[in-house]
Amino acid sequence: MAKKQFKTESKRILDLMINSIYTHREIFLRELISNASDALDKLAYRALTDDKVSVNRADLHITLTPDAEARTLIVRDNGIGMTKEELDTHLGTIAKSGSLQFKKEITEAQGVDESDLDIIGQFGVGFYSSFMVSDKVVVRSRACGSDEAWQWESSGTDGYTITPCEKEVFGTEITMYIKPDTGEDDFSQYLSQETLEDLVKKYSDYVHFPIEMEKELTREKPKPEDAGDDYKPEHETYREWVTLNSMVPLWYRPKDEVKEEEYADFYKEKYGDFEDPLAVIHIAAEGNVEYRALIFIPARQPYDFQSREFEKGLQLYSSGVMVMDRCAELVPNHFRFLRGVVDSPDLSLNISREMLQQTRQLQIISKNIEKKVKAELVRIQKEEPEHYKSFWNAFGLSLKLGTLADYGAHKDLLKDLLLFWSSHSDAQTTLADYVSRMPEDQKYIYFASGESPAKIAKLPQVERIADKGYEVLYLSDEPDEFLMQTLREYDGKTLKSVSDEDALPESEEEKQAAEEKTEENKDVLAFVKETLGDRIQEARISKVLKSGAVCLSLAGSLSIEMAKYFIKMNPESADQLRADQILELNPDSEAFAALRSAMDTDKERAKTYVELLYQQALLIAGLPLEDPVAYAALVCSLMK
Repeated sequence: MAKKQFKTESKRILDLMINSIYTHREIFLRELISNASDALDKLAYRALTDDKVSVNRADLHITLTPDAEARTLIVRDNGIGMTKEELDTHLGTIAKSGSLQFKKEITEAQGVDESDLDIIGQFGVGFYSSFMVSDKVVVRSRACGSDEAWQWESSGTDGYTITPCEKEVFGTEITMYIKPDTGEDDFSQYLSQETLEDLVKKYSDYVHFPIEMEKELTREKPKPEDAGDDYKPEHETYREWVTLNSMVPLWYRPKDEVKEEEYADFYKEKYGDFEDPLAVIHIAAEGNVEYRALIFIPARQPYDFQSREFEKGLQLYSSGVMVMDRCAELVPNHFRFLRGVVDSPDLSLNISREMLQQTRQLQIISKNIEKKVKAELVRIQKEEPEHYKSFWNAFGLSLKLGTLADYGAHKDLLKDLLLFWSSHSDAQTTLADYVSRMPEDQKYIYFASGESPAKIAKLPQVERIADKGYEVLYLSDEPDEFLMQTLREYDGKTLKSVSDEDALPESEEEKQAAEEKTEENKDVLAFVKETLGDRIQEARISKVLKSGAVCLSLAGSLSIEMAKYFIKMNPESADQLRADQILELNPDSEAFAALRSAMDTDKERAKTYVELLYQQALLIAGLPLEDPVAYAALVCSLMK
């Protein structure tokens, strides 16, 4: 029979499909198995709608037969098969999907919803991936209900032939003549039983028909009846068809039929963790988008979680066939620690089924998973606080950074999950619990920043708030100050730094008293400014100190802790920090009284006191001393 040319596209397009569409050559096996699975599904559905077709679903299967000596790999199915015309149409026309056409015909003729037909194929190019590893491909097929069988043969872009052949049973058999190895390419691996088994497990483990391969196994021979006590067991080899895929994924089973240890075993085996997951979220969603999912919240950080090599994402399946190993679009950055699988027949895949198109369906799935994960974390927080504490220690920073990300776009989702140390107890608290403990007269949610909760508790700015009986949140992580700026309020209560002058409401009498103290001590403030010069912007009477003598603040809205962060990122910004420093003094302290007295009796000693107070303010703020040796000498000079 004369060789035909491919109908729809030129040799250049076919060459593009074979060499450019697929990222990894190993994908060819997934594509051929998916096509075989579709053929079995079509036959099973035909048997339900056509009384002339009698099929036992238990007999339907796919087989793989590698032959290293002949360098062939055969993929067989006993599915619906193809007629001569269908071979010509579906294999002779590039990008003609028989599965897609079958789906359209059934839905139009029977009035069946497309979502009820579990057909994988969409584009009709998967078959041509076989040419990535083959010099020649031969397809022998016999359609269900036909006595004729036909052979389609092609070596790629030079066209194809269709000739009659013999085939005892209906179905399709694809024989690939595997390319010879080259210096760069190991094609022989696709003739290895171990490699084929690994690829089936990786991509097609949940195809819902058995994928079988005949393997050579070893077993112990029966012990002869006349064998003596010194008999040594002998072994023999035999061949047996072995099912390579598990077929029914855990996420397809009803939740009430899956035991906790099954979830745990699946998680540990799949993700290489030695601990059980903290929580499992099993989803079976219907409606606008149908999907199933198993989402795992780990109990600890993966070893590479903080490294650049860590990849977020859930494993993505389409009708049981793996499409992507890490689909990042399914996981927001604040929940990047999640592990799991999502399986949906409703996803729009690109032509090679290796990547996902950006679709509304994907966004819906992602948002739904996000909500369910938050709900589960809230449940753990309330019902299993010790477990939530462990989770927070592992992933709390991710939630804080997630709250800051995208200009606070996720703060409403995440704010209830945040934990903070506080003056209330040795345990961390949520914002909701803080608010529940607020006295009726408390207007703000107070916070203070520093290196550690223990050091923050001793800050002089905290004293006046604590003396009112108000709780103070202790912020010691780098993102915390920015977090407060992002949140701004919680449950209608403004978040307020203890260092803010207006942290406590002032009466008119208190305001007037403060103004009088400033006026009374303006000569002391002028002396302090003159002594320190450009190292501070201003000296002023403090409204935030109670018993403490001195503290530092900054002009504008920037706090000391935020300024320290910027200095860490850019040391050159330290000069600007010094220019914005305000030295706050407590006029009721003994140190202030000593300074005023020295101004009247010993100006040089008064200057020493000013230097000492300034250096102490730097220490309290956790800022570096300008000259530690000079500071030590200054202290020693007062010991005469």
